[in-house]
Amino acid sequence: MTHNIDIVATSEYPEVVEVWEASVRATHHFLKEEDIQYFKPLILYTYLDAVELRCIRNSKNDIVGFLGVAEQNLEMLFIHPDYRGQRIGKALLDYAIENLQINKVDVNEQNEQAVGFYKHCGFKIVGRSETDPTGKPYPILHMELIKAI
Repeated sequence: MTHNIDIVATSEYPEVVEVWEASVRATHHFLKEEDIQYFKPLILYTYLDAVELRCIRNSKNDIVGFLGVAEQNLEMLFIHPDYRGQRIGKALLDYAIENLQINKVDVNEQNEQAVGFYKHCGFKIVGRSETDPTGKPYPILHMELIKAI
C-alpha cells in the first residue's frame, strides 16, 4: 500500500489531537489520565503551531497518522491504533528524514515500542533526561540518526 504524505490544515488540528489521544492511550500506558488532560490543550493550542505537520489519510480522507518537525528534530509521530502495523509510521519517518532533514528524536523511555522502532530505523541513544520537557517524571531518551557510510 502506498502512503501519500499530505499537509495538515489548521482547521484539522482537532482531528490531529484525536489521533494523538488514541495513540497515546494505546501506547503510553505509563501516563496518568491527568497527564493526558494536561497535554491535550498544549498540543492543540501550542505544539501543533510550533512544528511543520504532515499526515497520512485513509480512503475516507481521515487523518490516521501524523508527524511534526522543528529544527531537524522529530517532535511528534503518532499513528491511530486502528492503523498500526501498516507501515504508516515508517512512511512518515522516511519522509521526514528525506524531505524535512530530521536527524534527532526524543522518546519517552517507557515507550519501549517507540524506542525499538527508532533503533530499528537507524537511530541510536545519545543521551537521557530524567524528566520530560515539562518537568514531569517521565525519562526521555535523546536519539540521533546514524547515517550509513
